[in-house]
Order: sequence, then structure tokens, then C-alpha cells
Amino acid sequence: MPAVKDYYQILGVSSSATEPEIKKAYRRLAKQYHPDARPGDAATAERFKEINEAYSVLSDAEKRKQYDLMRKFGPLGAAAGGRRGPSGARGGGGAPFQETEFGFGGFGGLGDLFSSIFGRGRKEVEPIELSVEIPFRVAALGGKVPVTIQVTETCPACGGTGAAPGASVAVCPECNGRGEITFGQGGFAVRRPCPACRGRGRVASQACPACRGQTEVAVNKRIMVTVPPGTDSGHRIRLKGQGQRHPSGGASGDLVITLQVEPDRFFQRNGLDLTCTVPINLAQAVLGTKLRVRTIDGRRVVLKVPPGTGPGRKFRIRGHGIERNGQRGDQLVEIAVTVPERLTVEQERLFREFAEKTGLKY
Repeated sequence: MPAVKDYYQILGVSSSATEPEIKKAYRRLAKQYHPDARPGDAATAERFKEINEAYSVLSDAEKRKQYDLMRKFGPLGAAAGGRRGPSGARGGGGAPFQETEFGFGGFGGLGDLFSSIFGRGRKEVEPIELSVEIPFRVAALGGKVPVTIQVTETCPACGGTGAAPGASVAVCPECNGRGEITFGQGGFAVRRPCPACRGRGRVASQACPACRGQTEVAVNKRIMVTVPPGTDSGHRIRLKGQGQRHPSGGASGDLVITLQVEPDRFFQRNGLDLTCTVPINLAQAVLGTKLRVRTIDGRRVVLKVPPGTGPGRKFRIRGHGIERNGQRGDQLVEIAVTVPERLTVEQERLFREFAEKTGLKY
């Protein structure tokens, strides 16, 4: 029978790792092996599933304690050759068993992510966490962005039975339809999902080719996420029930999205204010001009630049910044004066004449 998976090795931590160390290792690996990083890569998806499976056990103090017991005693509870005790347990000496309900990985399927590891006792599914980049304009004004996540769903080909079309389904001979087996030795017994039927109590004569008998398949799920106006980088959005499906039919997990705002080529943000830089030529700076300046909502506002405006001078366009919680900032326009790199002989003569008449030193 398959050995107990080494969840510590999967996360790359020691068996004495602290909770923060386990969490840090999980976040690093989840980001590295998230299916979105390598779309269509089955190996990456399987690795991501293992990482989540390991974290779901090691992050829970009670489940980790029971898992450590299983590692110590082995998947068969060191009961090879023992006689069967109560409830089908193998043991010796007739001593009463202390039963521990325990399910562990290695017995197949994407569904094992949450169900085969203490599946029946699990009340909620771990949330899926993603970091999503959004355009600057969407962050400022609000809007919707598409997000694709990978989740598991009941196999549509077999309806979750794990059986191929036309295959017969019979009571599992290993657990007699109970869906679990109990192993033990002395005064210790461990109860876990039956590895032959994976806890279903039934076995098919031929496995479903679509899910290979695992009852579940991985699918890409596309969700439109609403971004509130005035969103900053690091803003988190929790979408209830939009994450991983519960393996036992309970409430689906949540999807937690951390938003990262992409930089804009024209605008920069300072609290609720927006800043931008607009170039003008030397004649416009000296004589004054009118500019049509783009705002965040796509409209253009006429800005009057007075004569004698120097580089770096800022003008405020009120009410055209970021709006959030009933407050709205302004747009600050900084002037950049461009100077011609070359002048014709005639242009240089005229400019020198102008400088001399106005008292400019050069």
C-alpha cells in the first residue's frame, strides 16, 4: 500500500518547524507553483495540489499532531500480521483500542486535497489566495477585471462515481462498503479512508478515463472581480464561496485576491491627488499658452499657462483626482520646458538680439 506522504519534505521544512516557518514556506511554494504561472502544465498543477494538501494538515495543530502519530507508527499502524480487533481493526493481545480518525494522502485524486486528509472532520476549505495586477485607471476609477483560477469539480464524464461508462460498481471488498478501515497494535488504533475505494465504499470494474477513477477533474474558473474606486496596491478582496469546492458537499472555500496596481506612463498617485508632467516649448513658456490636459476619466481640461512660466511650476486642476469615501483629490500638472538643441544662424541672431534688448545675460 502507498506510504504516508512526507508533508514536511513537500514544504521543505523540518518536522520541528514552527507555524510561521510552515506558513512562509507554503506561501513561497504556492506562488512558485501556482497553475497560473505555467498554464496547462500538469506537473505544476499536481505539485500545487500537494503543497496545498501538506499545508492543510501542517497548519492545523490537531491534524498535525495526528499526522505526526501516523508518521511514527506508519500507514498500517505497525500492525502487519496482527489479528482484527473491534470494527475490523487489526491488533494483538486483546487490549482495548484507542481509535483516532485519520485520513492521509497518497490515495489519489484532486479530491484528496481536502477529503482524504481528515476529510470528514473538516468544516471549511482553505481559501485560494492570488495576487492580481490591475491597470492604474481601473484602480483609480473602479471597474471589473477577469481572474482565472484552477479548482476541482466533480468529473462530468462519470458524475463523480469514478467508473467508466458501462462499468459495474460493487461493494468494496476491503472495507465491506464502510469506506474506512482501522489498523492498530496494542492499545493504539488508527481509522482512515479505505485505500482501495478511497473512502467511497464502492469500487468500479473499470476506472473512468476522464478522471482516471479520481471522481474529480481540475478546471479553470473565470471570475469577474469588482475593483472599488481609489484602490491602492495591497488591497485585499475576499469573495465568499468562489474558491475550492468542498469535497464533502459543504460550503465552498473563499477566494482572496491581493491587488497590485500597475504604473501609468502619464499619471502618478499621491494619496487622493494625481500628478502629471506636461511639456511646453520655450515660446509657450515666455509668451504663455493654453493647454488641453488629459484627466484620469479620459476627458481633457483647458489649462491656462501664464507668460513667464518656468520649468517645474505646478498648476492645480481641482476635483480631477482620486475619489474615495466621498472625498476627491485634485490633479497637479507640472510644467516641463523643452529647449531646442539646435538653432539656425538666423534663429540664433534673432535670439541674441532679443536677449540684448531685454537685458538677458548669456
